[in-house]
Amino acid sequence: MKTITFVLFAVLALGADPEFNKDGELVRPKNYREWIFLSSGVGMNYGTGDLPFGNVFVEPSAYRNFTETGRWPDKTIFALELRKPATEGSINKGGKYQTSLIAVEAAVKDTARFPDGWGYFGFNGNAATAKVIGTSGGCNACHSKNAAVEHSFVQFYPTLLEIAKAKGTLNPSYKP
Repeated sequence: MKTITFVLFAVLALGADPEFNKDGELVRPKNYREWIFLSSGVGMNYGTGDLPFGNVFVEPSAYRNFTETGRWPDKTIFALELRKPATEGSINKGGKYQTSLIAVEAAVKDTARFPDGWGYFGFNGNAATAKVIGTSGGCNACHSKNAAVEHSFVQFYPTLLEIAKAKGTLNPSYKP
């Protein structure tokens, strides 16, 4: 029994590394909604149309590492869940609430796999895997230029921004 308990503890302590298939596609994390919830925003998009809710989750061991060091460890995985907003339904007559899933996106820190250290993925519908979205333009270019810590938008996660300030890990180019 002690061996089983120790093995289970060791697996939980290590966290969940990103999983890639033989074609280099990211396998959609099955349990991302059980990860650490960082924040939710509404209307934060780069295009037109519905202004979705964005819910951001990070793998728990990466979160623990960040709270201790102010940096994201290699193999960190973020999941961004985009959901449609609604304003009226049931008894609600004002404000906005979240409804159906639009998409799931992921950011992965893997310094051996990606030239700039980070890869970005968009899962179409309920797709089980996703190809990396470029390695130098698009998501990567924006994150490398505008993120508060490494390639992550910690500026939108108030509790983590305080940690980054205290640890001195804000990007020199970051402008509040």
